[in-house]
Amino acid sequence: MFVPWVGFAQVAGSAGSAAVSWCDRPAREQFARLERVASPDAWFDVYRVSPGVFAIYEPHQEEEAISYLIVGEKRAAMFDTGLGIGDIRRVVRSLTSLPVVVLNSHTHNDHVGGNWQFDTVYGMDTEFTRVSAKGSKVDAQSELGPGSVCGKLPAGFDAKSYSTRPWHIAKFIHDGEKIDLGGRLLEVISTPGHTPDAICLLDYKNGLLFTGDTYYPGTVWLYRPETDMAAYVRSVERMAALAPELHLLLPAHNVPVAEPGELPKLAAAATKVRSGTVKAVPEGQGKVVYKVDEFSFLMAPTK
Repeated sequence: MFVPWVGFAQVAGSAGSAAVSWCDRPAREQFARLERVASPDAWFDVYRVSPGVFAIYEPHQEEEAISYLIVGEKRAAMFDTGLGIGDIRRVVRSLTSLPVVVLNSHTHNDHVGGNWQFDTVYGMDTEFTRVSAKGSKVDAQSELGPGSVCGKLPAGFDAKSYSTRPWHIAKFIHDGEKIDLGGRLLEVISTPGHTPDAICLLDYKNGLLFTGDTYYPGTVWLYRPETDMAAYVRSVERMAALAPELHLLLPAHNVPVAEPGELPKLAAAATKVRSGTVKAVPEGQGKVVYKVDEFSFLMAPTK
């Protein structure tokens, strides 16, 4: 989860329209440099960000979640399945006919909403994952609050009954697990902190690191009860060590491309916050923001 960075023009009749100020901001320049791909579902925008890699982006909800389809020669992987508002399986099937395995960067509701649509979902072997797989209506409903949606929700979508549906975990995975797609090997990198089950996916051959919510451009949310700041610092330090071997970062919010050089700077900023030397700035009820250079972290106040 994250704090919105920028958004798109608001469409008349949107939910909570009077409060949706982020809709009026222009699309950011990173998207103009990517190849736009036709989407059969208007809730999603699709971009080709690298050969065989598609970003499936949800620009009409303030969290602007990004899921990724990674295509190999024999099968494909979905890294996250979004909010579950649009039909993400329909989008995936327009891009590949290969068998698909789903992995989640973590199991907050905005990343697992479409899991139920797929037969094969791998989950980290944690209690947090097991509980998340049961689904949640409360967390899902919070995504439709005032000011959270730009434009109209998809036709036939029932906002009142919206929930994160339960899904079946076909296989439990662990740090270092290899996912062979045929001509493309993905490695699971455990990066707990944002949640206990947070992971990145490393495509070492192509120099790609799919970072989930452990890194994205914008204020990183680290305030929920399941957050562990000490673990987060260790995780970003581990990611920073990979930076020299990487060509591209693919985050789960805001923009689908970022520079690997951001990771060492993120690790330094998080370490500084963890040291207690950064002043907290109140942000809403029961939250504070810590800012270090261009990085900011939304956290619970230290007791």
